[in-house]
Amino acid sequence: MGYGDEPIIRKISFEVFPGEIFAIMGRSGCGKTTLFKAIIGLLEAEEGDVFIDGEKVLPITHDVAQQVLRKLGVLFQSGALFSSMTLAENVAFPIRQYTSLPENTIGRLVELKLSEVGLAGRERLFPRELSGGMQKRAALARAMALDPKILFFDEPTAGQDPITTWELDKTILKINQALGTTIVLITHELESVFRIAQRVIVIDTDERGIIAEGSPQELRDSCDDPRVRDFFNRSNSQEQ
Repeated sequence: MGYGDEPIIRKISFEVFPGEIFAIMGRSGCGKTTLFKAIIGLLEAEEGDVFIDGEKVLPITHDVAQQVLRKLGVLFQSGALFSSMTLAENVAFPIRQYTSLPENTIGRLVELKLSEVGLAGRERLFPRELSGGMQKRAALARAMALDPKILFFDEPTAGQDPITTWELDKTILKINQALGTTIVLITHELESVFRIAQRVIVIDTDERGIIAEGSPQELRDSCDDPRVRDFFNRSNSQEQ
């Protein structure tokens, strides 16, 4: 995968298991976001395949988008809420787009999804009326609108204070444990990874691929690669 003649990521292969919280990590510029875009169909891989729930999703076609990609929920780093819509309208948007449910049913689903992320009673608010952490949770409610089997998070806690980060981590854990949702994180936040991730891959800029895979604790304490040990033993302040 890449954006020109020189690939950013090459010879990379991994599997995410049903029901786990899986993290993709690496230093800035290593290709995490490029990989993320390829997995969810926003970027065509120059070579190779992506399978989701046993079905090939590249190249993206209309039928694939309708049948497979609706199994996914995506939370982008910016949240990407529609600023001109209320929270209820934001969450209802994918439900109206992909289903023919009656409006009263959609309304109840919206209330349920907002309640699941701690935003009950805020249906009529606009994104600009919310804090950054609340905007992230509203975007999460929208990502969950169609009850996806897999949730993808692009830097879900980036730019958030420690308390908000902890609250988002707890919400992610709650969703995973209560619903069995498979969760894939693109992140550089070590504290979050140690709190919630069961397995991690580390991508290296020079190698342009995976240099380690395992639990966060294993990679921190017993990985043979000094690049990985250094990465997992750095302080968050050094990374930022």
